[in-house]
Amino acid sequence: MVTNLEKYKEHIDNLIKNGEKLLSILKTNKALIKFRKGYEIWYSESLSLIKIVLPNRVEDFEKYYYQKGEKSLKDYITYTPPRNEGFDFNDLLGYVPAEKVDYAKSLFENQLGIVKAAKRRFESSLFDIKQVVQADLFDSELDAARELNKKGFTRGAGAIAGVVLERHLSQVCEKYKIKMVKKDPSINDFNQLLKDNDVIEIKDWRFIQHLADLRNLCDHDKKREPTKEEIEELISGVEKITKTIF
Repeated sequence: MVTNLEKYKEHIDNLIKNGEKLLSILKTNKALIKFRKGYEIWYSESLSLIKIVLPNRVEDFEKYYYQKGEKSLKDYITYTPPRNEGFDFNDLLGYVPAEKVDYAKSLFENQLGIVKAAKRRFESSLFDIKQVVQADLFDSELDAARELNKKGFTRGAGAIAGVVLERHLSQVCEKYKIKMVKKDPSINDFNQLLKDNDVIEIKDWRFIQHLADLRNLCDHDKKREPTKEEIEELISGVEKITKTIF
């Protein structure tokens, strides 16, 4: 299954590939129409990407497109050739003076360079991005667990919260390069590893043990139903761990 991170990476690769194609178009001085059609889409998609991955370069990226009082890519794209240069109508639609093309090319190369830098940033920070994406997912799942608990589905709500806690602890172990030997580790297994490797303190270890006990109340072989209050305590506790231990 293709993950969202893989899709993002593929999207960046496509932006760079399309950018290289647009750059090759600028090698001819009759490139205006063809470049204009592809560039507007490329610019919008690239800007959206840079705002997320490389926000400190947004101003630079936008500047090359539009800068007041200076030559810009917008100036190139909106260029209208005069009709007295001796070309027929079709030539006029595509003709731009060579010096204007050269300047546009240098500006676009700078923009393409920023997109390539965004790719390097993305690849060097995949784990950080993964954590951000995962955190959003955890929040959504805990919201769903709360709704289930309000409607009386305590076991299902507790099971969801338990899975979130287990996944989060697994992610923390991965971050600190702590290897798990067991094939199907539990919350307590991850918890113990994190304590043994001095990632968490004793108070956090005990708190997670308590959450694991609340999670175990949701197993179907237990003699009593967990209460709504216990499951809310579990959900709130898992939320706290995901926000404070990473």
